[in-house]
Amino acid sequence: MTADLLPLGVVPDLGVVPTKMLAQVIRASRFGEPTDAFAEEALAIPTLGPRDVLVYVMAAGVNYNNVWAAMGIPIDVIKTRNKKGEPEDFHVGGSDASGVVWAVGKDVTNVAVGDDVVVHCGMWEPDDPHVLAGKDPMFAPTQRIWGYESNWGSFAQYCKVQDHQCLPKPAHLTWEQAASYMLVAATAYRMLHGWSGNTLQAGDPVLIWGGAGGLGSMAIQIARAAGARPVAVVSGDSKTDFCKQLGAVGVIDRRKFDHWGKLPRWSDDIEYNLWLKGARAFGAAFWEALGEKKNPAIVFEHPGETTLPTSCFMCETGGMVVICAGTTGYNATLDLRYHWMRQKRLQGSHFANDAQCKGANDLVIAGKVDPCLARTFPFAETGACHQLMRDNQHPSGNMAILVNSPRPGLRTLDDVRGAQ
Repeated sequence: MTADLLPLGVVPDLGVVPTKMLAQVIRASRFGEPTDAFAEEALAIPTLGPRDVLVYVMAAGVNYNNVWAAMGIPIDVIKTRNKKGEPEDFHVGGSDASGVVWAVGKDVTNVAVGDDVVVHCGMWEPDDPHVLAGKDPMFAPTQRIWGYESNWGSFAQYCKVQDHQCLPKPAHLTWEQAASYMLVAATAYRMLHGWSGNTLQAGDPVLIWGGAGGLGSMAIQIARAAGARPVAVVSGDSKTDFCKQLGAVGVIDRRKFDHWGKLPRWSDDIEYNLWLKGARAFGAAFWEALGEKKNPAIVFEHPGETTLPTSCFMCETGGMVVICAGTTGYNATLDLRYHWMRQKRLQGSHFANDAQCKGANDLVIAGKVDPCLARTFPFAETGACHQLMRDNQHPSGNMAILVNSPRPGLRTLDDVRGAQ
C-alpha cells in the first residue's frame, strides 16, 4: 500500500487527490457470473476534462446493467469502447453514486469542491449539436449511460462524471440511501411525467408491473405524489403490504393467472379465446384492486414479452403503455385491432434528462419518495450483490454498496472522518 493509495474510508484532506484508487474491476478474461467477474484492483485516478467532476464515492447503487457488464452480454462494453478509441482494457461500473465533490474541471460552475452530491447516469457530449440546439439530450447521438456504456463508474473510491450529472444529496438520507435510488427513480419519473399527452394526472388509474422491485417501488411513490391511483403487480402475497405502504391502492398477484406469453395468432380461435379469457380476468382483477371499473390511463411496463399483450389490451382508450425494458424477452406482440381502434400509445422510454432527474430528486428531498433501500453490502461483496440480482434473489426495493463510507448510517463527510 503506497502513500498515494489510501485504504477505503481513510479520507485525504479535502481536494487532495491521490494518484491511485481502489476499484472493483471487470476484465474480459473474467466475463461470466458476477461473483467471478468483479475483482478489486488499484487503478490510476482518471484525468478530468474541462467540464468533468471527480467525486469521492461514499456509496454506490446496484443495478442490473452491471450484471450484463459482468457477463459480457448482450454486449462486451470493453470492446465497444475500444472500438470508439477509448484505451482502457477494463470496466469500472456503477451507475448510481453518493459522495463529495473532490476536484472539478476548469469550466465547471454548478458544483464546487466539498459539495455533497448524488450522481445521475445520463451523459452526453456537451458540444453535441443536438444538445446545443436545446433538444432532449436523451435523443442525442452521443448519449450514454455512465458506469455501463462509459467507464469510471461508482464502484471505486473516486468516480469521474460530467458536471450536469451532479445533484444535491438529500440531507436527511444516509450515504447508502442516497446512492440507491437515482437510476430507477429518474427512469420512472420520465416514464410517468415525460410523454406529453399521456402524463400523470390526479386521479388517474395506473398499472405498475413489478411493484416491489426497484423501478416499481419508485413508480408507485411518484404516481401517488401526483395524486394518481397506482395498482401494483407482484409475484407473491408477501409483497402486498410493501406496495401498499408505498401508496398502492391495490395489489395483484400475477401468479394467479396463467395466460402470460406471446399473443396467440388471432385466427386460432381456441388459443386466442383462452388468452382473451385470461386477459379479461386480469383486467377484472385490476378493477377490483382499484375499487372502480376503470382501465389504466398509463401502464408502467418493463417485463415485456410475457406481459405486453395484456398491458396493451387493458390500457384505456387514448392511454399509454410506456416501457423501459424487456426482462422476460424482447419479442413484443399485441392485437393491433385494440391498438388502433382505441388509439392507444406504445411508448419506449430510456432513463431521463437533467430536468427529469432533478424532478425525481426533488421528490426525494421533499420526503415524497423514499429510496426503499433494502440491503447494504461492503465493497468486497460487489460481485456477490450483483449475483443476487442475476439469480433473482435480491430483496424488494433497492441495494447499495459502501465504498468510502465505513459503515451504514453516516450522512456527512465529518461523520466519515469521525469513524476513521
